[in-house]
Amino acid sequence: MTTPQTPSAPQPATVPVVRLLPKANARAIRHGFPWVYANELVTDRRTRGLAPGTLARLEDENRTPMGLVAVNPNSKIIARMLDQDPEAEITQAWFETRIARALALRSQLYDQPYYRLIHAEADGLPGVIIDRFGDTCVIQPNAAWADAMLETLVAALQSVTGVVNVQKNASGRTRKLEGLDDTSATVAGTTPEGPLPVPMNGATYMADLTGGQKTGLFYDQRPNHAFAANLARNGARVLDVFAHVGGFSLAALANDASSALAVDGSAPALELAEAGAAAMGMQDRFATRQGDAFDVLTALRDEGETFDVVICDPPAFAPSRQAVEAGLRAYERVARLSAQLVAENGILGLCSCSHAADLNQFRTASVRGIGRAGRRAMLLHTGFAGADHPQLPQLAESGYLKSLFFRL
Repeated sequence: MTTPQTPSAPQPATVPVVRLLPKANARAIRHGFPWVYANELVTDRRTRGLAPGTLARLEDENRTPMGLVAVNPNSKIIARMLDQDPEAEITQAWFETRIARALALRSQLYDQPYYRLIHAEADGLPGVIIDRFGDTCVIQPNAAWADAMLETLVAALQSVTGVVNVQKNASGRTRKLEGLDDTSATVAGTTPEGPLPVPMNGATYMADLTGGQKTGLFYDQRPNHAFAANLARNGARVLDVFAHVGGFSLAALANDASSALAVDGSAPALELAEAGAAAMGMQDRFATRQGDAFDVLTALRDEGETFDVVICDPPAFAPSRQAVEAGLRAYERVARLSAQLVAENGILGLCSCSHAADLNQFRTASVRGIGRAGRRAMLLHTGFAGADHPQLPQLAESGYLKSLFFRL
């Protein structure tokens, strides 16, 4: 389906009004916190009857206007701040202003059009993720308002960037929390016929934009891939666990590692990693092993294997506050098992993308696991997401990625 270049989506002549409860932290919202939780808003019958994604004017308890919000009565985040001007109109031009600002930053950061273009609240588009792959973009409209205004958003995206193809990715738990469907589609241009090659840190990655995880590639780890690759110089033997399409291992090979073994539970992901190694002409130094990461780590230990650089980049073990304790135990277990495979004076990299577990909790769990493995460690470096994943200072959840690099 091709999205028509419409100037804007129509807005009602009168925008409904929603109001904060007295207990709500109006000052935090005025100072940039982008969310209103359901227990902070007056939820009378009229508010509960608003369709998900409805635009409304937010007032404080004294009826002082605070801005324009998008309301979803079915979500714990019942309102998301779109514009602190309560009279703002969400038109194609409004989207274009924000996308142009985001594009200007990425053009400063990167000399090729492969990056996260829009990182949700930090780029002024709450709940919206857009990753760029040359002349193709993948959008995750993870909030009801963005899903409802997708046509206008796509028109603005194409107008500002000139991209031809736009994919909608509807996977992920966030859309479920918003009550949205899980139907992905091509919303402009054509569907990619196969994985797209993406150059990054001297390596070539194969991104499956239609069948891969999330948008097809994890751009957020770019600086951490580079840091680990630098440590893999001079012929290091590298183990990349939870490798996906070979993020750490292919970067290490591009920086003269002697060998790399990628471990993942997904056979299709490992096939993409192998295709990336082949595109780089390094398939002879690259191997894969499919299986449960904990089982493979245990098996490698039993086989007496060691590596100069070991990196573990698991999925979010603590995706919510309720999962923090179990998640930290899992991170500790990863650290214990992987530390046993690091050669003397080798490097261990441990990563977490769980926003619910903060840096101190993750570091404590990692150090405990290393200690339980009978190893002593020095912490060399703490890494975060790349600059194309900017953090909104008022929103701790936007700083989700943590990477710890130890010498054992």
